[in-house]
Amino acid sequence: MSRRILIVEDDADTADYVAKGLREAGFTVEHVADGRDGLYLATSSAFDAIVMDRMVPGMDGLAITRALRAAGIDTPILLLSALGHLDERVKGLRAGGDDYLTKPFGFSELEARLENLMRRRSGKTVETTLTCEGLSVDLLTRRVTRDDRALELLPREFKLLEYLLRNKDRVVTRTMLLEQVWDYRFDPHTSLIDTHISRLRKKLDEGFALPLLHTVRGAGYRLSAQP
Repeated sequence: MSRRILIVEDDADTADYVAKGLREAGFTVEHVADGRDGLYLATSSAFDAIVMDRMVPGMDGLAITRALRAAGIDTPILLLSALGHLDERVKGLRAGGDDYLTKPFGFSELEARLENLMRRRSGKTVETTLTCEGLSVDLLTRRVTRDDRALELLPREFKLLEYLLRNKDRVVTRTMLLEQVWDYRFDPHTSLIDTHISRLRKKLDEGFALPLLHTVRGAGYRLSAQP
């Protein structure tokens, strides 16, 4: 099961460096450069860990961390900063950060720190099954069923369905799908997404009275039992 990491970092070079390394290590990565966007994503979607720059525009990393902890969100947070003084590290930890890494840093150290944070958290129940109104996806065996009927999905269809289920009842845009399912950072202006959505919808909904995969005109797609 791919682990999801949110990067909140306004420096493009640092963000690209970290995101590339994490993707090569098998993580699913989402990146934003603005603090408010980071807070929104961290409160509206599940992540296994957050890499948070100390100083980002819109809302700084410490304020985001405090807001997440106040909201009861305990996702591990690794704070990044060029400020390496002891009092700065203490501020980060007291704000609710789980670890603090001073720039510049090596990717291997960042990855090791993230792995350590996620291991500490692993005592909690790990989600291995995603469901929606009779639809069930086992992330370990990759078995997909709806009302106990087995559905055969291709690898890309499975990844698409997993992403939609992780964002159940929320609209996901084409850009989100291109980035998270196909790892594209540009729009190829093809029918790629439409084709895969159409094939997935046929497999999920054909023969069932209740449609689950919806197109939200002008916005994107939503997996939901609600019309």
